[in-house]
Amino acid sequence: MRVLVTGATGLVGNNVARMLLDQGHSVRVLTRATSDRRPLSGLEVEQAQGDVRDAASVMAAADGVDAVVHAAAQVQIGWTGLELSRAINVEGTRNVARSARERRLRMVHVSSVDALGLGSADSPACEETPPLGGVLCPYVITKREAEQVILEEVGQGLQASIVNPAYMLGPWDWKPSSGRMLLHVANGWALFAPLGQNSFCDVRDVAGGIVAALERGQPGRRYVLAGETLSYFQAWRIFAEVTGARRPRFPIGPLVRIGAGWCGDLWTKLSGREGDVNSAATAIAAQKRCYSSARAEAELGYRRRPVRESAEAAWSWFREYGYAK
Repeated sequence: MRVLVTGATGLVGNNVARMLLDQGHSVRVLTRATSDRRPLSGLEVEQAQGDVRDAASVMAAADGVDAVVHAAAQVQIGWTGLELSRAINVEGTRNVARSARERRLRMVHVSSVDALGLGSADSPACEETPPLGGVLCPYVITKREAEQVILEEVGQGLQASIVNPAYMLGPWDWKPSSGRMLLHVANGWALFAPLGQNSFCDVRDVAGGIVAALERGQPGRRYVLAGETLSYFQAWRIFAEVTGARRPRFPIGPLVRIGAGWCGDLWTKLSGREGDVNSAATAIAAQKRCYSSARAEAELGYRRRPVRESAEAAWSWFREYGYAK
């Protein structure tokens, strides 16, 4: 099978491309002229230059393939960048989905649990949880809108399923993206942990779920690819043990969280640049984010490994590639 992968220089897309190659598939990747070339170095992939925002380049890249994994996305947790996020996450998704539908290709759209509603430890959110609540920042808004684009195209004949990964850790995190949390702890900057919880999963398990969805996912059906639910305090203590860093002392109280978010927003206004700390990010970090992968486990054979194993793999990769000592 020849598969077109968008976002192949990112954490998810790079792991998917490598897994497809390991399984004997042919891979074509859509990359921008300005993309970092390191993630594709040494990989026997065909490179098509283009951008998901450019419908013509997407159409050209989709010629002659059998399936598409759409992993390209603008990931920024904050209040700015709605226009760019819509251009990439929504209109880019529309371009990829239309190309796949017109060529009758199977497709997997990589969404996020942020497109779903929130659950609790007693009642984890699943694929059918209404997308209510949450922090309506541009990332959340556009990931939800992108899913609607996929469902509209499915209504017109597109053979596409949706996967909703949770917080991913693991190797090949070139940017780095979610691995920044692990590096943050490793650098000794995490003495106080956020109050919330998250579902921590391994990007290699997610890649396996995506490939399985490509082969046997049902059109128009969502599959949550979650992991082990831990408080940030619990997770960061594991990260500290794995990296040899100082362990967090205690969770951050609400006043500190609100103050940090306010300071981050003020910095955005004064500098014109939004950093990782802002009121959207701190509000999300206070949420209880619990999800069930029961459907993916039953229909796709999805399996989850322990958080410690994922953190160890990520830390080993970061050290090997010079992100940490």
